[in-house]
Amino acid sequence: MATKTLKPPAASLYDQDFATWTSETARLLRARRFDEIEIEHVAEEIEDMGKSERRELLSRLSVIILHLLKWKWQANKGTPGWKSTVIIQRAELRRLFEQSSSLKRAVASAVRDVYADAVESASVETGLAAVTFPRECPFSPEQILEQFFPE
Repeated sequence: MATKTLKPPAASLYDQDFATWTSETARLLRARRFDEIEIEHVAEEIEDMGKSERRELLSRLSVIILHLLKWKWQANKGTPGWKSTVIIQRAELRRLFEQSSSLKRAVASAVRDVYADAVESASVETGLAAVTFPRECPFSPEQILEQFFPE
């Protein structure tokens, strides 16, 4: 007697093969077969996508602030690489905002969230004590996002 190979149910695919689960779930959504979709996993993945974009925002802001701090407190040691890094990070943020414009409203709070980390990195990279840098970010969100470089 021949055995029939059955496709594993979509629910088990989530843990077994995430890439296949995403394809299968997309297929089921397009076919409007909602009763076969694992809603909890779909909701979890959608939330994770939003969290991932927030992490990207925080990471890019942290890099920009780090380089602006180094630029301001060690202008004589500035390199074209510092400026290039800031330009690239700003461009990537512009692309992120094009995809998720609501993140732009979160910039001010995100700057507050990452500033201490940027100071710690600036301290390590410059050899200056962390107390050398202001307690709060000396750059406005507009300066961080636009073509500003400290004098």
